[in-house]
Amino acid sequence: MGKRIVIALGGNALGNTLPEQAQAVKITAKAIVDLIEDGNQVVVAHGNGPQVGIINNAMAALQKEDPSQGFTPLSVCGAMSQAYIGYDLQNAFREELLDRGIRTIPVCTIVTQVEVDPSDPAFENPSKPIGKFMSEEEAKEFSSKTGYLVKEDAGRGWRRYVASPKPKHIIEAGAIRALTEDGHLIICCGGGGIPVYRTEKNHLKGAAAVIDKDFCSELLAEQLNADMLIILTAVEKVAINFRKENEQWLDAMTPDEARRYAAEGQFAPGSMLPKVEAAVKFAESKPGRTALITLLEKARDGIAGKTGTRIQQ
Repeated sequence: MGKRIVIALGGNALGNTLPEQAQAVKITAKAIVDLIEDGNQVVVAHGNGPQVGIINNAMAALQKEDPSQGFTPLSVCGAMSQAYIGYDLQNAFREELLDRGIRTIPVCTIVTQVEVDPSDPAFENPSKPIGKFMSEEEAKEFSSKTGYLVKEDAGRGWRRYVASPKPKHIIEAGAIRALTEDGHLIICCGGGGIPVYRTEKNHLKGAAAVIDKDFCSELLAEQLNADMLIILTAVEKVAINFRKENEQWLDAMTPDEARRYAAEGQFAPGSMLPKVEAAVKFAESKPGRTALITLLEKARDGIAGKTGTRIQQ
């Protein structure tokens, strides 16, 4: 029996420019279809860092050229990025499936909204830089026009900062589940989903925020009752004492071990730490669930227990 697997694609699976993405998705498709060919049911989530930045900058340039356009909300840029990335991914997946003679698996991208709590403390301390770098003068002018928060980013220039709240509920989870159970290959939750919150009646309002794609993928895996969450990254395994003389690559961790390593500062914030935290949350969400952190090209071997870092109780 195959497994139901949610895969969180990292940025290396998508490239950093439009031409790079067109090439990268072909490699990604081969690795994902390998897992499907092995009998697994796969749902794909992904990041959108470079892509949403390109869109945000393009829309800012449009507003500068034509002020009547107004500033494009970040939530709208996120929706655009989901559709654009999904367009390339679903065509690459479909082509790879057909090349292997697999004609019974439809492929579909779902523009996905993810509910956040407007009272989340993250909104009081925006920590995620987005958009282009600006001079201090440009940043102050930009902030006065928009009301957006701008701060200096590690001495490299000034940028807009937004919140990174935790995901609470995936709005389209029912549709994703129904299509997955009907045999579709679904691409969803791009960039951590479009963050929204509920206002009066049934309205969902976009939030100026960025949800971590690993936490969103973990929530998706829970809501789909997946057997495995695979978080793909730039290394084959998780390491402690990373890049030091006593570096140690880990084949497996229990949730308690992972928390101990995290408390020791073994995992970099904004890099490996959220991946490990998401993996721990999924592993503890229900008996028998496993999280795997590895490279895209090693996912197949990771499922077989040959490589990667497995987190399970």
